[in-house]
Amino acid sequence: MRPERTKTYIGLAAVGAAAAVTLAALPSPPQSGSTFAVVNTEVVLQQTPGFTAAESTWNAEVAIIRADLEGLSQTLDSALRAFDQTSIGLSPTARQEKQDELQRLNRQYQQRTTDAQARAEQRQRELMAPLQTRIQAVVDGIRAERNLGLVFDVAAPGNNVMSADPTLNLTALVVRRLQGGAQ
Repeated sequence: MRPERTKTYIGLAAVGAAAAVTLAALPSPPQSGSTFAVVNTEVVLQQTPGFTAAESTWNAEVAIIRADLEGLSQTLDSALRAFDQTSIGLSPTARQEKQDELQRLNRQYQQRTTDAQARAEQRQRELMAPLQTRIQAVVDGIRAERNLGLVFDVAAPGNNVMSADPTLNLTALVVRRLQGGAQ
């Protein structure tokens, strides 16, 4: 989970809780003849049992990765400062050797940063996959029982849903079912 994504999750939690309370008071079935509904999977994910533990695990693992990268960054910064202080007194050959070493350290830092980001993203997918599978199953079940053709995710990037009848919003119902509540 990227830091900006985590901030989005936290910011949406308050909005999602208010929306869930508001939507819970709305009539459950969508209007007759509707073949689509909407759900906000970001709100649902935050309220899915197990999300807090998964997010906490991910944050702890990312903190370790960041600490490792911070140590490497400090090593690189120290080497750059040392080079700046001593480069004038070095021969052209020694100066080039030091520059080559700094470039090697920088490449190493860049590679470890890229690898760390990939590991963090993979770990996030691993932690969230079981939750997303459960959410998908509940949404599929509600879609089938309500005889809906489509369920749009209003939280999806590039979502084109500009407005929807609030009675077509299944978010609160999905959350209640995931949390083991009644319909």
